[in-house]
Amino acid sequence: MMRIPQLAPDQLDSSGRGYPRPQLRRDAWWSLNGEWDFAIDPSGLWRMPEHVDWADTIEVPFSPETAASGIENTGFYRACWYRRRIETPVLLPGQRLVLHFGAVDYQATVWVNATCLGEHLGGYTPFSFDITQHAVALGECEIVVRAEDDPQDLAKPRGKQDWRLEPHSIWYPRTTGIWQTVWMEVVPATALSRVTFTPHMARWEIGVGAWVDGVPHDRLRLSVTLTSHETVLAGDTYTVIAGEVHRRVALSDPGIDDSRNELLWSPPSPNLIEVQLDLWGERGELLDHALSYTALRSTAVQGDRFVLNNRPYVLRLVLDQGYWPESGLTAPDDAALRKDVELAKAMGFNGVRKHQKIEDPRYLYWADRLGLVVWEEMPSAYRFTPKSVERLTREWTDVIARDYSHPCVISWVPINESWGVPNLTEIPSERHFVQAVYHLTRTLDGTRPVIGNDGWESVATDIIGIHDYDDQPDRMGKRYHADQVLPRLFKRERPGGRLLVLDGSAQTHVDQPLMLTEFGGIAFAPDEKRTWGYSRSSTAKEFGERYRALLDVVRELQVFSGFCYTQFADTYQEANGLLFADRTPKIPIEDIRAATAGRLAMREYGLEQLLPAEDV
Repeated sequence: MMRIPQLAPDQLDSSGRGYPRPQLRRDAWWSLNGEWDFAIDPSGLWRMPEHVDWADTIEVPFSPETAASGIENTGFYRACWYRRRIETPVLLPGQRLVLHFGAVDYQATVWVNATCLGEHLGGYTPFSFDITQHAVALGECEIVVRAEDDPQDLAKPRGKQDWRLEPHSIWYPRTTGIWQTVWMEVVPATALSRVTFTPHMARWEIGVGAWVDGVPHDRLRLSVTLTSHETVLAGDTYTVIAGEVHRRVALSDPGIDDSRNELLWSPPSPNLIEVQLDLWGERGELLDHALSYTALRSTAVQGDRFVLNNRPYVLRLVLDQGYWPESGLTAPDDAALRKDVELAKAMGFNGVRKHQKIEDPRYLYWADRLGLVVWEEMPSAYRFTPKSVERLTREWTDVIARDYSHPCVISWVPINESWGVPNLTEIPSERHFVQAVYHLTRTLDGTRPVIGNDGWESVATDIIGIHDYDDQPDRMGKRYHADQVLPRLFKRERPGGRLLVLDGSAQTHVDQPLMLTEFGGIAFAPDEKRTWGYSRSSTAKEFGERYRALLDVVRELQVFSGFCYTQFADTYQEANGLLFADRTPKIPIEDIRAATAGRLAMREYGLEQLLPAEDV
């Protein structure tokens, strides 16, 4: 039996990880990361904890495929099991103990003290169980988790997880079981279960949504206090109706642009608004207290431009797979997540496209705090069936609910390169699905652009994304710089060998933003085993020259409202990162920064003195 330490909201656990749910923080939490009993069930035949032969231990939250887990089994197996025994914290009357899982891939079944609490489907979204009646009376708790994950099931959202035994092409080792933080918290009998924030710049308001669960109460009230730089912006108390609050909080509009800009969130100025939430009972007693944050910013498309805070904003994104050499999809610790945000900014990018991964909320927390925009993309299934449609739709809905309030998230990408819908040009039902998931996303969040199918074959989208890995800068420049480029692109050009749009005439899309959302992929690695790339350089010098030449062309193409370079870091066999897999830059980072954003980068980083006088 192990006693687990109580942690403050701003405290890291023993594995160096921060509060797992950064936008609804309470006074204390208990991390269950660390050593668990473990067993692999190759054929998935064990159905109950008493059947399990507990032969190993594993370091949670690392998946058993990774070296960091201590298991490093990259073979095929249908299921694996986890077990941990702990002492439970002492609760006051009316308090509840909740067990949380950040992510378990793919189907998780959870037992506490031999009682099955339920199941969760989906490898990228959080879930929780109230374990009060199963654990607290005994003062101890045995948690058992069964994770079932068929390694060759192509009808589930799996992202870059390979279905072959060894990683090939652009696919990587699998991720089975627990891969994000497991933790507990004490909540009141009646407590906030979810909170959302929706900025309304036109009205200078923040929309607040809050949900209450637990013991029903009459005449509940929720106090919401918004502060910025220790100045109270707004504060009011609202009546909870049917367990929910939906109100708009008006901010005092300073009127002057300089003062307004001090409150707006953007990558150069990531101004956050701190939020205090207090839930009051009918007799004026404080039932629950939590902290959060939000920001005032808008993201949209206007004509053929992407706009941030009502102004055209050129997106300089880098494609980020979100893997680490020793720990797979799981970052080594919180510092590694922060470092990745800092490195993207240091290389001159103002955002990332998280590719085929729903990232740990702690990454989004650091992107919110440090100022980096994020395109969020759903991991794909690779087969179109009724089951794949159901699975992706359900999990994508949960993804949007989890990350809706993060200021850094500026767009949603439910499908990439027709993966999972491989016959869009011939089969109407596949086109209907892309259209349906686009409109579902716009229904769940009307504040952000949605890219229905990034790369090609658009049938419903707010931004047309193009994937083009041509390695000749001059040819790229001619393709996207000629007169009447848009009609020609939509009618005749085939980047990636695919039509760019499938619905309507070419003229229909001329006024939509166009972005080069994958290009580059220049490989360089001294290790001859790391060979994948769309083109290859033999030396670091050549790599730098080719990157600079390509970016010099792409940055000047006025037809694009932004771009996304492939890619952030080397990932397994892929050697086409700007960084090696350990995040060491392949060429000096200041050279990457200057090539990424040109003169703009010099100004943003305070290096105007290095520019020619006529450019300052």
